Amino acid sequence: MEKVEKNEIKFRTLSGKIGSLVLIFCVITSIIHIWYNSFGLIDILKKNSIHLSLMMGIIFLTRPAFRRSPKDKPSIIDWILFFLTITCGIYFLVVYNRFVNSVMQPNLLDMIYGIILLALIIEGSRRTVGIPLTLLSVIFLIYIYFGPYMPGIFIHQGFNLKRILIRMSFTSEGVLGIAIMISASYVFMFILFGSFLKVTKASDFFNDIASALTGQSRGGPAKIAIVASALTGTISGSSQANVATTGSFTIPLMKSLGYKPYFAGAVEAIASTGGILMPPVMGAAAFIMSSYLGIPYNKIMIAGLTPAILYYFTLYHMVDLGALKWGLSGVSKDKLPLIKEVLLDKGHLIIPLVLIIFFLVIGYSPLIAAFIGIVSVLIVSSFRKNTRLSIKDIIFALNEGARNAAPIAMICGIVGFIIGSVGMTGIGQIIGNSIVRLAEGNLFLTAFLCMITAIILGMGLPGVACYIVTTTIAAPALVMMGIPRISAHFFAFYFGTMSAVIPPVALTSFTAATIAKANPNKTALTGLALGSAGLLLPYMFIYNPVLLFINFNWLNYLYSLLCAAVGLYSISVLIIGYLKVKLTMLERVYFGVVAILLINPILTSRVVGLIMFGMFFVVPLIKRYKGRLKEI
Repeated sequence: MEKVEKNEIKFRTLSGKIGSLVLIFCVITSIIHIWYNSFGLIDILKKNSIHLSLMMGIIFLTRPAFRRSPKDKPSIIDWILFFLTITCGIYFLVVYNRFVNSVMQPNLLDMIYGIILLALIIEGSRRTVGIPLTLLSVIFLIYIYFGPYMPGIFIHQGFNLKRILIRMSFTSEGVLGIAIMISASYVFMFILFGSFLKVTKASDFFNDIASALTGQSRGGPAKIAIVASALTGTISGSSQANVATTGSFTIPLMKSLGYKPYFAGAVEAIASTGGILMPPVMGAAAFIMSSYLGIPYNKIMIAGLTPAILYYFTLYHMVDLGALKWGLSGVSKDKLPLIKEVLLDKGHLIIPLVLIIFFLVIGYSPLIAAFIGIVSVLIVSSFRKNTRLSIKDIIFALNEGARNAAPIAMICGIVGFIIGSVGMTGIGQIIGNSIVRLAEGNLFLTAFLCMITAIILGMGLPGVACYIVTTTIAAPALVMMGIPRISAHFFAFYFGTMSAVIPPVALTSFTAATIAKANPNKTALTGLALGSAGLLLPYMFIYNPVLLFINFNWLNYLYSLLCAAVGLYSISVLIIGYLKVKLTMLERVYFGVVAILLINPILTSRVVGLIMFGMFFVVPLIKRYKGRLKEI
């Protein structure tokens, strides 16, 4: 309960004239973003500055500075910070052309602007994501200045304060760079799309369709959680938000049919974490990855599809084997919605999501796809009276869209410190070289060290920050080993994402444990076992990049997919310890060996692994048959 209380203080409950004023500001903010992302023509840095200024303004008005700060209205300090942030945005728009024409020679006011902007970002980040990410980013910023005094490999020539301020606050190499650009465009528009879809109660549709499809099968409630979380995660892109929305329905249902509370919480936590890995949104990381790598977004989305399917394939079979082992049935038919009725009642709500995916696949930009998605929600929702949007609903969506986008903008702003530091000092390359030297050129050891780095750096970070930090620090080492850049980025992204369910932080698991009223540590450890696919898959697409559609041909892809699926199924058998009959510890170890052999890209290893799987798969069936003969 303590964790929930600490989280609640992050938001203000505003009412009266102040609440109305903030509502109007948020609605106008959303309209501005729709305009300049869909119709307006504006310089990219100016757009980024407007976005950052508006988002910081929302943060200072809606998030208290400290636990004892007023929860019903902004303080005097908050209003001062709000006007400072708006002033910074206006100042940049006014002086940017003069600054560029002067060949980036700043005057005193420019320097003051830079100091104030960076200070505002630090405070906004502290209020949004807390101390860890903010402190890490500030350390990177300080490192730029104090480079000459650093020990060993971390020493560099250093940069003066003037150069740091200009780079960070006026150029695309700092806080107004790629991260905030993605936030200002793709991320904001997709979050706004999600807000519009939310007011149509699409999440109810996803829960109902998942219930209708899987509810009656053994372990049905857990399978409902998996399908519902995958569908919801494609939109929300937040594992904790996913747990809060789908978990409030699926966790009690799992418990009511016999699942232990910690297992129910673990299933929901892992299913919700997979939502970040599920195209098309992928926790907004796909947009940043596309810009970082210079690869069209639709290729990133397609590359992420097979790993996401394998992730849920593994979780599904763990739940299925667990239900078989514990004798758990599904939900009775009379308690489940009929698929025909669900589709007739709210099936039209899937159209906007289908349209977005369609336009992304055929090559349209994410901005156009998101805009089409928003317009289609307005049109499609009117097909039924129970989903039709009123003016009040539209205002709510515009307001919530801006509020939900503000924290991500602050994250993108503060990680601009890290991006700028890496660009100026080359620290990412230095760490990459160090990892490769420590691993003595061994690919597996290099990947293992990158995994540890990504998990540690990703702990407690939201999806966007997690991707940027882990790929900046961990991915370069893999690229040095000859791994394709997209594989290296997916590797770091997956492990950074999985840090959300790895103790001691495991924020997603702890959120699920709160709903399940279960032991948080037991829930987290169980979730770690259930989420083993997320820990093995990155190695699979390091050794088998064809799973990411790199150097693609159908024969190699299908063969690699078969080996990956069988290997992951073997992991499911190992962890649950059941396959028609209860397995001995030695039999479980055998399946672990099979999984290791199938991860290995060597042909002989894979063939042996497949043969061993066939043999070990038959043994439990023979044991079961003999048992039945004895009964006769």
